[in-house]
Order: sequence, then C-alpha cells, then structure tokens
Amino acid sequence: MSQENFNDLYAFVCVAQEGSFTKAAAKLNVSQSALSQTVRNLEQRMGIRLLSRTTRSVATTHAGERLFVKLAPLFEDVTQELQDINELRDCPRGLIRITTPEFAIEHVMWPGVKRFVEKYPDVTLELNADNRLVDIVGERYDAGVRLGEMLAKDMIAMPISPELRIAVVGSPSYFAQHGIPRHPKELMQHRCINWRLPTVGGLLPWEFERDGEKISIRPNNSLILNTSTAGVRAAVDSMGLFYTMEEAVQAELENGSLVRVLEDWCAPFPGFYLYYPSRHHRSQAFSLFLEEMRCKEGRCS
Repeated sequence: MSQENFNDLYAFVCVAQEGSFTKAAAKLNVSQSALSQTVRNLEQRMGIRLLSRTTRSVATTHAGERLFVKLAPLFEDVTQELQDINELRDCPRGLIRITTPEFAIEHVMWPGVKRFVEKYPDVTLELNADNRLVDIVGERYDAGVRLGEMLAKDMIAMPISPELRIAVVGSPSYFAQHGIPRHPKELMQHRCINWRLPTVGGLLPWEFERDGEKISIRPNNSLILNTSTAGVRAAVDSMGLFYTMEEAVQAELENGSLVRVLEDWCAPFPGFYLYYPSRHHRSQAFSLFLEEMRCKEGRCS
C-alpha cells in the first residue's frame, strides 16, 4: 500500500476518533472539504462505506468500526514511538500518576522515588495514597501498586518488594495484664485493633498458616481504624493487639515498645507489585521510573 493510502487511513481514524470532520480537520491542519474528499476517495478505493454522515453527526459504519478498532492502536503505537525517540534528545519530562497504598509509599517505594526525583527533575511524579482497588484506566493513572495476590490478570506486573509477613503485636503492659496468646484461636479472648477494608467496607479477617493449616479469625474488636499509623500507636498505648505488616512495626519491635506474638503462624506471602495496562504506551519518563523501581539482585527499591 502506498504512503498516500496510509495518510488516507490516518485521516479516517482521526475523523472516527473526533466524530466530526470539522474537529478532525483542525487536528490535521487541513480544510474540511479536503478531508471529506480524502475519506470519500478511500471509501471508493475500498468499495465500502466507512462513515455514516448526517448534517449533525458522523459515525462509523459496521465496516468502519471494525477498521477503526484495528487501526487506531497501530497509529497510536507509531505516534508514541516517534514521541519516545524525540524525547531521547532531551531530558525526560511529563507527569507520572501512581495510585498506591500508603504503606507501600513509606516502606517499599520511597528509596526508588527519592532516586527518581533527584535524577529527573523535569518529571512530575504524583503518588496518590489510596487503599481502594482503583481502576487505573478509568481514573487515568499510569500505574498502580497492589499486593501480588490482588492483581488483575490482564495487567503487566513488576515486583517492587520481596515477600512480606504479617506481625501480631501488643505492648509489654498489655501482655502483662491479659497474657500472651499461643494459638490464633486464643485471640478471641483478647482486645484487638482492626482495619476496615476500604474496598468493601468490611473488617479485615486475621489470617494465619502453619504446616499447611490455615486459620481465619474475626477477632473481638476494641477499636476499628483505617490507617496503619493509628493502629501502631493504639497498640503502643496498650489498647489491644494489632495485625499489620511487620515492616510497619519494625522500629517499635526494636525499641521494645511492642512485642510480637504468634510469629510461627505468620507465613510469608507475595509482596507489592507495580502494575499497568497491557496496552499502555510507556513514555520515556515512565520507562525510567519502572527501571528505578525494579527489584535487582534480590533487592527492591
């Protein structure tokens, strides 16, 4: 097919995207009459109508829609590739939007984020702390961060943390007063600080596993929160036992303000992944961000 025909196909894609010859002509910097003739010539060569025209609107026919669905991603790929090549002449720039749990920002992503911001000052990085399962396509994010067991199958996913473990913790004074649980089922006799799941509004079940035996506990809650920071503080203040990521309480375990129990029941599970749509057109800036966050030599961030 000649170069002129590729131009005609691109003209058709622009009209279909805009739903208007006027808007498409402005986008292509040509006259409306010239664009209309270009599409008409394409239809004549193909021997089939691609667009239905009225005085008020333009819409694809069945054949036109089929052609548009095939061609539009291809032209987007070409346009993005040309943009990426042009960016190689200059410093990367632009906006990268990431949705991520607050815990992942502080305990997993921060070293890589710091390096990226220092290396690429012309790129704006937006981290939106959100514990919901966000629709990154619908809400126009470049990528999201989730635990490995929560990833959608149609996403490209890259690990950004090693395996994680849960910790059940309480203050020394709490255990002095209420005793130490030796088995997960004994938690039902304790005061517990729980987390309300933002996605469904339910309370987080406390899950344990040892030697193939799995136990899920719905404890008696003395306090319900939706932030890990508040839960750690409540546990330090002897308000109950808290079930959280072990990294969130590492400092408190080291200084003795919290004590860990049931450690042999806390099996490792898949860590955090950065994920993005399989057809996402990666800008140079986004590709560099992925490289900065990638796990290397067994270490992440």
